[in-house]
Order: sequence, then structure tokens, then C-alpha cells
Amino acid sequence: MPLSPQDALIYLMVVAASADTRMSQNELDRIGELIGVLPVFKGYDRSRLPDVANTCVDLINEGNDLDAVLDLAIGALPPRLQDTAYALAVDVAAVDLKLEQEELRFLEMIRDHLDVDRLVTAAIETAARARYRHA
Repeated sequence: MPLSPQDALIYLMVVAASADTRMSQNELDRIGELIGVLPVFKGYDRSRLPDVANTCVDLINEGNDLDAVLDLAIGALPPRLQDTAYALAVDVAAVDLKLEQEELRFLEMIRDHLDVDRLVTAAIETAARARYRHA
């Protein structure tokens, strides 16, 4: 069964969360929150989240090339959701307030796969830093 655009967004968030080899509870909670409030997920059956996330993790754990998983997810996205995909991946990666080298590498990989202007990706990254900054 082909991925829906929403499933593809979830794949990218899951990969961002697991890029440093551990998925924190904060990251999992954030994925659930985003699915619950963002218009792009309106009408999405949230009960599918565990199955979709587990399928993505299984693909990665089965030795599939990360590029292949990214291509699968990005291939299911309409062009108008590519900046949304990057914003969601950055948001999930930033929720722990410290980006590990692996997470930075993943964000670079996703930037390379998406057709999103570099100024747009820089703006998304800056906005995420601003949202998660402590006083």
C-alpha cells in the first residue's frame, strides 16, 4: 500500500526522532501533538500512528538505506508539502533542545532530498531555535 502524504510526514518525523539512535519521550510526544493539531493531519486516523511509526522503524532496522526510506517518504509528498515536511522534521529534532551530530546529518540529508529553497530551510531552522529557546 503506498504511503499517504500524512504517513510520509510521520516517516520523516520518526526518522528525525531516531536519527541519534534513540527516540526520546519528548520526541514521541511532540509527534503526537503535531498530528493532533496541525491542519495537514486533519481527518488523519491517529490510531494508525503506532503502526506507521513501527513500519518506518522496521524499514530502518531491516538494513534499508536511509536514503531509500527518505526517497519513499518524499516520493509520497506533493510538492506543496515539502517545506512542511522539513519544518516537522526540524521541530521533532529540536524538541530535546540539543541536536546531536547524527540529527544534524539527517536534516542535511532531508534538505538534499527535498526541493526546498535554502533560504526557506534556514528560516525554518531559525524559527525552531526561537521556539525552543529558554529564557
